[in-house]
Amino acid sequence: MIEHIKKALKGADAATIIAYIQSEFGAKAVFSTSFGIEDQVITHLLAQEKGEIEIFTLDTGRLFPETYYVWNRTLELYKLPIRAYYPQREALEDLLSSKGPSSFYHSVDDRKACCHVRKIEPLQRAIQGYQVWITGIRAEQSPNRDQMDFVEWDEVNQIIKIHPLFDWSLSDVEQYLQANFVPYNPLHDKGFVSIGCQPCTRAVQAGEDFRAGRWWWEDKSKKECGLHVTHK
Repeated sequence: MIEHIKKALKGADAATIIAYIQSEFGAKAVFSTSFGIEDQVITHLLAQEKGEIEIFTLDTGRLFPETYYVWNRTLELYKLPIRAYYPQREALEDLLSSKGPSSFYHSVDDRKACCHVRKIEPLQRAIQGYQVWITGIRAEQSPNRDQMDFVEWDEVNQIIKIHPLFDWSLSDVEQYLQANFVPYNPLHDKGFVSIGCQPCTRAVQAGEDFRAGRWWWEDKSKKECGLHVTHK
């Protein structure tokens, strides 16, 4: 199946990829948005397609106010339903009761435990029952992502992942937003190139790589939360 999809989409642009997913999978495809600039491009493309592809987001409870702003603007403009998934109450209560509200600063393991409760488990619920998971991943975002492919099998979640913007540059994304008047998070204009939870995200300084603003206190080789780990 993976090779068939790759062959069908070889050289295709993002709009064609979205149209193909709609045609072949329809309501069995789902798109995850965190309202970053790449995700806003895909939401715009989905609105143009007017298909059955579902959209969801993960509200960790620690998002920036600006993220909620662009979430609301996106709903107002595109009129597309965006389903929100939240951490399980008991798991979150247990985490905070045993480790406190800032345990993610203590170690990589503690940070990943927080990510698991706030992101990984909700994600697993969100994609359950779907055949295709669409993301806004681009190859140049990090060394880890450069090793991916635009279509891949996610063994961990048992789902096909497709990244329509995989070969886009940051400049491509920014130009598309401007040309199509797509709403985006105002933090991007303040040096935030990758926006996650507020305590774990800062602006990127001149000369730093794309993921430098995420979990900046950690070794740069560990800059993933686990959402896009595709092999066990």
